[in-house]
Amino acid sequence: MMAFITAAILAAFAAYAGAWYTGLVEGNFALLLFLATCVTGLYWLAERFYFLPQRRRAVAALEANDAQRRSDLAARGITQVDGDLSEARTRLIMQPWWLDWTAGLFPVIAVVFLLRSFLFEPFKIPSGSMIPTLLVGDLILVNKFTYGVRLPVINTRLTEGNKPQRGDVMVFRYPPKPSLDYIKRVVGVPGDEVAYLNKRLTINGKPVPKASLPEFFDEDVMRYFKQYEETFDARRFRLLNDDDRPAFVAGAEDFPFRSNCRYSVEGVVCKVPEGHYFMMGDNRDNSLDSRYWGFVPERNIVGKAFFIWMNFGNFKRVGSFE
Repeated sequence: MMAFITAAILAAFAAYAGAWYTGLVEGNFALLLFLATCVTGLYWLAERFYFLPQRRRAVAALEANDAQRRSDLAARGITQVDGDLSEARTRLIMQPWWLDWTAGLFPVIAVVFLLRSFLFEPFKIPSGSMIPTLLVGDLILVNKFTYGVRLPVINTRLTEGNKPQRGDVMVFRYPPKPSLDYIKRVVGVPGDEVAYLNKRLTINGKPVPKASLPEFFDEDVMRYFKQYEETFDARRFRLLNDDDRPAFVAGAEDFPFRSNCRYSVEGVVCKVPEGHYFMMGDNRDNSLDSRYWGFVPERNIVGKAFFIWMNFGNFKRVGSFE
């Protein structure tokens, strides 16, 4: 019976993963990992407190029966008795496959769940919106506790943590579709007036210092782009501009607090509402960001990106970034 139930549960997990992979359903890895932790945890508890003691009692009964048989034979003067119990003992104590694939995996799944939910989560950069800071294929780590520890799945904050600062590279749930994770740079915090006009960033009426750097060659598109360095409160980072792209924002959506933004042929000016953040990609003319879909609410924050742990196309990419 338990073998049938376990097979059905594993089949359900496999079907969900397959449907997610093929695009039939919108997957939620955090939820999938949480359910896997709960299910394997229940099996682990059942194994420790019920199934394993049951198997041990069966082994003890086998050994007791064998001892009684030898005692009866010895009373009759028979001392040479055949019968090695080692194989039978091993078979009785061994976990069945349905426990090996559930309770046996629980410690590993639990550790992954705890690390990913409360400490660090890995991400892969899928697009070029953060070039030149982050390249397509960079595998990064995101600090999950800097901005406060949150409950997995429901994302409710348990501790306050630090507030996101201008210049932070932040991972967040994409407001129009929260099942997707996005990564951008924080350029506006609650109360800021952010202006991006004629490709020049201004915060609260003060232009952000911007210095020219040598052109950046993007190997993916085989083109050179103008590269600059901006400075936020003594924090420096690089950005790109494409002279072939206009300054105005084409196709901005209808988003919450859109009335806080003014669009023109020169660009956009937005007043960041309380509890929200204004995000932009470092590849300024090739980034779908707050200029298009609006502000990021505090509840959508995932964590602070801080380290590239691997890029299989370029090992020199490994290291911290600003």
